[in-house]
Amino acid sequence: MGLAASPLLLVGGGKMGEALLRGWIARGLAPGDAHVVEPDAARREGLLAIGARAVGGPDALPAGLSPKALVLAVKPQMMDEVLPAYAGFAEGALVVSIAAGKPIAAFERAFGAGTAVVRAMPNTPAAVGRGVTVLCPNRAARPEQRAVAEALMRAAGEALWVEDEDLMHAVTAVSGGGPAYVFLLIEALAAAGEQAGLPAELAMRLARGTVAGSGELARLAPEPPDELRRNVTSPRGTTEAALRVLMAAEGGLGLLMARAVAAAAGRSRELAA
Repeated sequence: MGLAASPLLLVGGGKMGEALLRGWIARGLAPGDAHVVEPDAARREGLLAIGARAVGGPDALPAGLSPKALVLAVKPQMMDEVLPAYAGFAEGALVVSIAAGKPIAAFERAFGAGTAVVRAMPNTPAAVGRGVTVLCPNRAARPEQRAVAEALMRAAGEALWVEDEDLMHAVTAVSGGGPAYVFLLIEALAAAGEQAGLPAELAMRLARGTVAGSGELARLAPEPPDELRRNVTSPRGTTEAALRVLMAAEGGLGLLMARAVAAAAGRSRELAA
């Protein structure tokens, strides 16, 4: 990946940008080939410490820099203001955006319809190399450029593709926001444990360990999740009693999760508009 993607220009060195950068360097990208624009001085110092060439703004980038990949890790609400400064760097480059809700058309308007653009939706487990990213290309993205985009995102975990950009709203709702739903599950499980009489620290350790371990089992086991659930559920046992509540036809977890994902997908469409 190092040769295919270098030199690389990353705009935005926040938590997600830094997580990706660390993954790229670990996968063979020479730190000196990673140019990063990050206005925040403290974050910039951290990026410099891992060897990246970090600067405070586009005017400080090396003269004549012609990146093969321009990765935009900027908040969606700031993107329209930021894009004009990078039009020159986008010429001939693959543009990868990880801004939730920002459609491919926005980048084509800013950089030209012939610009190769891949829209990506990663999630926060990328910080520990266990993220999952869905990518969607425009028509100008050539197969070799799609391969570069996939390699860039695989540095932080799994990478999957969709060809229909409208699906990115559901992707954002499921995997983009999904970690927050899981963290809320940990909070709720720990709180319920406290209400059942457990000390707070023990309840939280049990909740964290159970969710983390169950996720790893779901990742590695050949059985589908519904079978794994049934394996834990003894007839007329304690787990079955709990699942009757969680799987109730009205107010159960399935219905609640469907409503949550629909709300997130709807908000994603609003942001895109």
